[in-house]
Amino acid sequence: MADINMEGLEPIITDKETGETHRPIVIAGPCSAESEEQVMNTARELSDAGVRIFRAGIWKPRTRPGGFEGVGVVGLPWLRRVKEETGMLTSTEIANRFHAEAAIDAGVDILWIGARTSANPFAMQEIADVLAERRFSNPVLVKNPVNPDLDLWIGALQRLYNAGIRRLGAIHRGFSAYGHHIYRNLPQWHIALELRRRLPQLPIITDPSHIGGKRELIAPLSQQALDMGFDGLIIESHCNPDAAWSDASQQITPEALHYILSTLVLRDERASTENLAMLRREIDRIDNDLLEVLSRRMRVCREIGRYKKEHSMPVVQAKRYGDIMNDRVKAAVDMHMGAEFMRTVLSAVHEESVRQQINILNGDDIKE
Repeated sequence: MADINMEGLEPIITDKETGETHRPIVIAGPCSAESEEQVMNTARELSDAGVRIFRAGIWKPRTRPGGFEGVGVVGLPWLRRVKEETGMLTSTEIANRFHAEAAIDAGVDILWIGARTSANPFAMQEIADVLAERRFSNPVLVKNPVNPDLDLWIGALQRLYNAGIRRLGAIHRGFSAYGHHIYRNLPQWHIALELRRRLPQLPIITDPSHIGGKRELIAPLSQQALDMGFDGLIIESHCNPDAAWSDASQQITPEALHYILSTLVLRDERASTENLAMLRREIDRIDNDLLEVLSRRMRVCREIGRYKKEHSMPVVQAKRYGDIMNDRVKAAVDMHMGAEFMRTVLSAVHEESVRQQINILNGDDIKE
């Protein structure tokens, strides 16, 4: 993906629109618009708490049929009323041409595309086409696909960019995984960080509500996102979260949201002292040392591969691999490194070692 080019992206939110002069960007509101009263009560409380961008799901994709799938177009005038009475910008999710056209006609300020839709290139192209036809120039945000597929996420963004959308942003909402986990959707921060590396000009907003799935996880996930330098937060907030018609456990009151936002610490990533520069140079030197060590290890592995070839021995010896894994992980833990981290590193090193030895068995030896 070295050919990614999204030149000329504009800010997704400007100070002029929100009246704010600071970051992070905060988008908040109920998972679903349930009634006009619920929408207005929540919006007023959020506005009083200083939130300037209101979110509410009008159409709700559900995993199984039979659940609440949103009030539909009847809720769009409620968003218009929010804007008229509070001055907040409004946002909602779209998943097809009809949603896009209806939201644009209703004057919704910001559109976002959900995880199920961003995983579908046909749906993304349909939305991109209608936004191009309507010459839509407002912000569009794209949530990561359900599965951890960075190229699919980038592809969804590119379709919108190619349609002329220049106020473009990403929403990191975590990735689905089978089984029970502490998080509803695994954060897999490294994927969002890789998106930042590939598209450094693209704003990234984190969705701690969908990552955590529990209201008590919103605060620590929000702080972690800001510590990593992401640009904002989209948080589900409801005037009566326990009575919410969808995702009640991950919604918080506007009062709780205000408290969380007031406790977040913003890091100044522009600050760079000489001491920090020296430490970064040290990291660069150590990385180079790591490469040299890995290169020497692979040379030894190739020697072992030649020996195994001469003596008709199998490449993988499971018992030895298991013993090495256990010993190295224990040693890593003693050195204050995570066990899972070391298993990942050792697995990657072992996989590359096996690959090089198989190449030797197949006659593709490297001349030292």
